[in-house]
Amino acid sequence: MADAILNSGDTAWMLISTALVVLMTVPGVALFYGGLTKKINVLNTMFMSLIAFAITSIIWVLYGYPLAFGGDIMGFIGSPANMFLGVGVDQLAALAPTIPEYVYIAFQMTFAAITIALISGAIVGRMKFSSWMAFVVLWISLVYIPIAHWVWGGGWLFQMGALDFAGGTVVHINSGVAALALVLLLGKRKDTNLLPHNLGYSVIGAALLWFGWFGFNAGSALTAGGLAGSAFLVTNTAAAAAMISWILIDYLKTGKPTLLGAISGAVAGLVAITPAAGFVTVQAAVLIGLVTSFVSYFAISYLKSKLGYDDALDVFGIHGMSGLWGALATGLFAAPFINALGTGAFYGNPGQIITQIIAVAAVAGYSFVVTLILGKIIDLTLGLRVDEKQEIDGLDTNLHEETGYRI
Repeated sequence: MADAILNSGDTAWMLISTALVVLMTVPGVALFYGGLTKKINVLNTMFMSLIAFAITSIIWVLYGYPLAFGGDIMGFIGSPANMFLGVGVDQLAALAPTIPEYVYIAFQMTFAAITIALISGAIVGRMKFSSWMAFVVLWISLVYIPIAHWVWGGGWLFQMGALDFAGGTVVHINSGVAALALVLLLGKRKDTNLLPHNLGYSVIGAALLWFGWFGFNAGSALTAGGLAGSAFLVTNTAAAAAMISWILIDYLKTGKPTLLGAISGAVAGLVAITPAAGFVTVQAAVLIGLVTSFVSYFAISYLKSKLGYDDALDVFGIHGMSGLWGALATGLFAAPFINALGTGAFYGNPGQIITQIIAVAAVAGYSFVVTLILGKIIDLTLGLRVDEKQEIDGLDTNLHEETGYRI
């Protein structure tokens, strides 16, 4: 900690990055998902993101941050020594020694919030709002916090050398696999036909996600320097490449490009580059983006129907599968001249891909199993699913006595 000196430039950048990631959840995810769902569920869909952010914010300052980023206990969880954030205003962060710890706490909170909000897209239109609130509390406490510690907080995957710059495993594989577990418990919707009721909302939401993702990825450099600039550039590059490749797939499959395909490709590219953003070159980012559209398109158009799960807004197909590809690609393309902390297989360290596979398997396995258990407990107590009439008539009026549109 000899170099632990407050840097006002780093602090300013991290405050901006934190605000950008807040923007990703509300309104980014809320608008993106809200536009894709039926108009009778638009408010409920947006509300799930909003309440997820609020609940996570409270959990994080009470016990989430110390358990995720406190001193390590046997590689699995952080120390509860600083519960309720007993840190000084001017204290510097151990993992980001040029910024105040309060800024680092806030930044990491936004990652927890968007991870749980992403899961909501899989179960729109059929889950009780009270059960969703209970799920947020349990899932953040028992799934997100341990996994964040394993990978980022000094836990066993961190010690093993797993690379995840900004959340390929912690955020995207974690949320994607949890979404899959939850939809398997809930079962299929009564009406699985789902055309976006307002694609304009979703385009605005996708644009806000793309914009906010610069805070997500470039902010994860934790300093306002060259690494942040590199992460910024490769993030944009991968998103653009993925959008183009998804449009090309649309042309090949249907002969027509679609705006929904374009924004889906952009989000898939942003997901895939997330774990790699601080480790790979621009050239690698192009390849990561081009490939990830094929990975997610395959999951959505083939795997989903083959396995018969009803992931309404394709959270597993985009976040889970593109996160998987991005985590493995990091093990291949991590370049030591970009970041000395990571060297991939193509630069002389084939063992890194093995480490990445272990990290992916551990995160996916833990998230899936514990989500199933938590979902089952909620189902046996509160009940997970709304009744048939509420589902058919819409959740906005039945659960909230509100409507998104005048009729």
